[in-house]
Amino acid sequence: MTNEQINLQDVKRGIDYIGVNVVFYCHDGKGNLLLHRRSAKCRDEQGCWDCGGGSMEFGETFEEAVRREIYEEYGVVPDELVHVTTHNVIRDNHGIKTHWVAVLFAVKVNPLQVCIGEPEKMDELAWFLPENIPEDRHSMFDIHFDLVKPYL
Repeated sequence: MTNEQINLQDVKRGIDYIGVNVVFYCHDGKGNLLLHRRSAKCRDEQGCWDCGGGSMEFGETFEEAVRREIYEEYGVVPDELVHVTTHNVIRDNHGIKTHWVAVLFAVKVNPLQVCIGEPEKMDELAWFLPENIPEDRHSMFDIHFDLVKPYL
């Protein structure tokens, strides 16, 4: 291998190239929003409350990625998906520039079927009315929530 060749194991999504992820705000259809507290093992913003999200896999549609991620994170199959918008997330994460394309969804789920599906990434799972959402939120939460709110 020459110096000009790239070792794909060293290439980081969202840093070395634009990452694409799905972001979903799960609700129960009655005004309650499902959030989780990010664990110490998360890539960034540990301890913050956040909606769900994850990177797309090669060959997936946006909707397939949302369904997969919701099942992985919350152990539930979505009742209803609404694609809201697509949004650039360009930010500085502790001195490292990152660029993600976030595909936002409002998703109705059955609250009786929800559980923590990825305990290594989530410390807690809870339902909130919008006016009671904790203040320690992911840095992109409010921007994305404002876009999704009319669809909840």
